[in-house]
Amino acid sequence: MRISSIVRKYCRKSIVVCLSLTMLTGCGFFGGEKKGDEQAGNQSEVVRYEGPMSKVLPYVYTARKELSLTFNGMADKQTMEKLLDELDKFNIKATFFVPGMRVAEEPDIAQFIVSRGHEIENNTLSRLDMSKLSYTQIHKEIQLSNEIIKKETGKLPRYLRTRSGDYTDDVRLAAAQTGMEAVVVYSLFLHNWQGETDADKLSFVRKYITRGGIITIDTEENSDLVEEIPIVAQAAKDVGYALIPLSELIAHGGERKPLEQIAGYDDIRMNMDYTNEKYNLIYDVVTDEKKITLTFDDWGTDYTITKILDILAENDVKATFFLRAKGVEGNPNLARAMIEEGHDVANHSYSHPVVTTLTPQELQEDVVKAHHVITEAIQQKPTTLFRPPTGEIDDTTAKVIAAIGYPDIALYDVTTFDWDVRNSAEDIVNKIMKQTENGSVILLHMLDDIHTIEALPIAIKRLKQKGFTFVKMADLIGLKE
Repeated sequence: MRISSIVRKYCRKSIVVCLSLTMLTGCGFFGGEKKGDEQAGNQSEVVRYEGPMSKVLPYVYTARKELSLTFNGMADKQTMEKLLDELDKFNIKATFFVPGMRVAEEPDIAQFIVSRGHEIENNTLSRLDMSKLSYTQIHKEIQLSNEIIKKETGKLPRYLRTRSGDYTDDVRLAAAQTGMEAVVVYSLFLHNWQGETDADKLSFVRKYITRGGIITIDTEENSDLVEEIPIVAQAAKDVGYALIPLSELIAHGGERKPLEQIAGYDDIRMNMDYTNEKYNLIYDVVTDEKKITLTFDDWGTDYTITKILDILAENDVKATFFLRAKGVEGNPNLARAMIEEGHDVANHSYSHPVVTTLTPQELQEDVVKAHHVITEAIQQKPTTLFRPPTGEIDDTTAKVIAAIGYPDIALYDVTTFDWDVRNSAEDIVNKIMKQTENGSVILLHMLDDIHTIEALPIAIKRLKQKGFTFVKMADLIGLKE
């Protein structure tokens, strides 16, 4: 439907909005002859907002086992009915970002979305490239869409998303000026598949969904729209996460303090005067008590790490996680979940290098960066332990690490090579049972597609049967923070 016919149709519904739409149709970005600021004399200029910009949400900061499914655009009535039926089948309440013009065209579809218990939000007026519009045009794209959606559905949008999810400072300012609570992006955008099998699709979605994540599907460009729903539902179920409306997800989330406001963020800092530094290489603890510690290295997906956390919770075991910070950077919620479940997290470098291959400068930069990333993710100072990737360390490297604030370097006396997929769950369990003794530090990994998840509950049960109790590594070694 051409813009002029939309305006004529909507004029029968609302004189106020009709006048605004008619004014905008003279602008070049609605297909007219004139473009951008050339039309400034023919439309009222919006004074640029000088208050704080609207916040941006690519995900919600939360350790809860939940995420949201959202949609962009508004497809034809038949497709939308099939989509809503499919969502009902899996008991999913979703959030729809709809363009005001489509609501003006077919208000009954928007009303139907709301009547089925889903949320409706602002996808701008006509889903244009906002980076090419003036501030006044951006403001009107948001404001007029809000007015149309409110009039036709009774729901005033609280969140904005552009067609692509991209945004500029002008978009954030205009969103704030029009009362929008946030500009919402996404953590996972599901595009059209390229011939993958159903198993491939499920594996992909399961790999990339995250706590607090915002999944997005475009209703107009995605030809597999309805077929996506059972895949998303199954992936969430496999990981153990609930799909909830965006407003609920945001309400359950928290605000992240800037790094500089977190106590201990600067306890780890560059220090090239390392020649005389003292350090402790900790492999285990000599003790008569049957205390041991489980430690997990590296990083993985929500599917793998959540399974590990669930197993530990079911067995009332607290562990220590040595985190590869580059992974944490892309998924801070998972690191925070470890803290909220009572575990310790510590530094395993940023990029997982063999530390003896780096210059002192490179090594300290990597480890300090890791400390900052982990601290900001968990919103508190991590446990002051560093574990070198691969366990390789020498005297000079240990001094370099100690100089920045890590005198206690965590190694291990029980290793199972569980990172090698060729080692079965039985192999892992047998190696743990053979090597573990009082004061042992057990090394495991949280990598995907290895057999640690299968081995873990068996190993914990057998170790408990032998009388061992589990403590965090800091407690085992008597680390005083």
